[in-house]
Amino acid sequence: MQPKTATISLPLSFKLADVRSYAVIAVFTALSVITPWVFHQFHLAGATYLPMHFFIFIAALAAGWQAGLIVGVLTPVASFALSGMPAATILPQVMVEVAAYGVIAGLLRQKAHWNVLTSLLGAMVGGRIALLATVSIISAVTGSASSPIGSVASPLSAVWNTIAQSWPGMLAQVAIIPLGFWLYSRLSEKRSA
Repeated sequence: MQPKTATISLPLSFKLADVRSYAVIAVFTALSVITPWVFHQFHLAGATYLPMHFFIFIAALAAGWQAGLIVGVLTPVASFALSGMPAATILPQVMVEVAAYGVIAGLLRQKAHWNVLTSLLGAMVGGRIALLATVSIISAVTGSASSPIGSVASPLSAVWNTIAQSWPGMLAQVAIIPLGFWLYSRLSEKRSA
């Protein structure tokens, strides 16, 4: 009888000198750009279903905070360059928000060793706090606050409107992402058995 081989544990380690790390970042960035574009082709609101966020969270949870940060910064910039979305008025806040998701989810999973669900929930809260801080700074500088649904009265209402509109996407993230990681770990165990 052969001994069991160890399964691949997540998160995978991100190494600057490893070409595979850049391949992972390229794949997750591409998926994060393509998925919202597909949603828009079917007239599904990105601000409601948050398709861009899924692969940023997955990159961070699977490959660590560095990958989450890089995918989080590159995705909105690449998406804006290719499709004009997100709109220029909210691009900076979206960039900070999704980069925060990537950093926080990766750190909670990689350094604090939280499970996928709690890392995801912690990142969702932390990303919204980063969004509030960014909208507050932009509002203080420009005199107006914006959310994906337009101009609003205050930074708090901008963030609240964003959360109120995006609850279907947040529920989908909480349901699908942990399930995906669980299925991946089960398949890895079967392969190594």
